[in-house]
Amino acid sequence: MRENVFENGQYVNESEKSMRIISIKSKLSKLNKSKCTQLFSLVLFFVIWQLIYKLNGEFQWFNPTFLPSPMSVYKTTVDYIINGNLIYQVYVSVRRALLGFVLGTLLAIVLGILTCRSKLIDDMTNPILSLIGPIPVYAFLPIFIIWFGIGEISKISLIAYATFMPQLTYTVDGIRGVNSNWIRSAMSLGASEYQIFTKVIFKSALPNIFVGMRVSLALTFSALVVAEMMGANEGLGFIIVYARNWFKMGDMFMAVTIIGLLYTVFNYILLEIESVLFKWKKDGMKDAVER
Repeated sequence: MRENVFENGQYVNESEKSMRIISIKSKLSKLNKSKCTQLFSLVLFFVIWQLIYKLNGEFQWFNPTFLPSPMSVYKTTVDYIINGNLIYQVYVSVRRALLGFVLGTLLAIVLGILTCRSKLIDDMTNPILSLIGPIPVYAFLPIFIIWFGIGEISKISLIAYATFMPQLTYTVDGIRGVNSNWIRSAMSLGASEYQIFTKVIFKSALPNIFVGMRVSLALTFSALVVAEMMGANEGLGFIIVYARNWFKMGDMFMAVTIIGLLYTVFNYILLEIESVLFKWKKDGMKDAVER
């Protein structure tokens, strides 16, 4: 005879409780294994970097000055931290990236909603977007500098534009890809047009919008570096240009590495938010097959 256990105000079958505990332990084991694998790959990257540095110093494939060792980059980073310069430069770059990313994302979502809701707006904006869409984002930087000067506006505008284009595509695709049966079901239950849009259409499009945000995030940091390389005197992109002019390869590699780490951190934050908001989302083969 199976025993029941009183838990959280209700009786729970003991065998079911045991199965839940086993399932949680299994998930934690997989999570720990995944984290260890990721950490190992990161350590392996720096080991390979150090090995290439040593081999290049031995065989002189190219000038060893142009490839600093990981330890040299680490020492450069520590020096920047001690003199307080690194924290300020990172702050400047993160501020520009976040402002441009948020502005571009919001504009893309608003225009995407309006485009899907109004045939007139769709007809008016589609030819313009088709015209300027294929133009490389970085071709607009000189134009933005001429229009807005070398201050913050031109840099944030370029970052926002780089974020805007892909985000708009994913937003429109997400809204138009909503299952029509869900909309008919909501209408049959007496939902208003506002409720249908907010509770069905927009919520269904959110996963696609978040995918667009993660895609746009990479372009955000690319645009940030380009924007700070021209007409800037602070930021991680400026450090790269300054280091190039004076052949300070340690400074250059430090700035590049930090940009990569910043992108990784912000991408991880988006993934965590996504996992919380969309717990119902399944991962296809990953959930179907035990590994």
